[in-house]
Amino acid sequence: MGLRLTRAVRQQLLDNNDGFTISTYYEEKNFREQRDYSIKDGKLHIRARGKTSWADSHFDDEWVADEDETHRFLYRHKDELV
Repeated sequence: MGLRLTRAVRQQLLDNNDGFTISTYYEEKNFREQRDYSIKDGKLHIRARGKTSWADSHFDDEWVADEDETHRFLYRHKDELV
């Protein structure tokens, strides 16, 4: 893909890849996180689940990606998208 990821191109990728999902996992000494990414209705949805070193430190958060998060995601995964 040699396209620049302009706002219009990002939106076209999101629209063309509705239903695409992928998970990532990150772990270091006192932290672990799984992120589930899904493209629905022209938006990138993120769910982050994990644990830090603090007691009662489990987290499970969901949000719609902002412009920067969407750009980074599409750039990293451009070879997997239509």
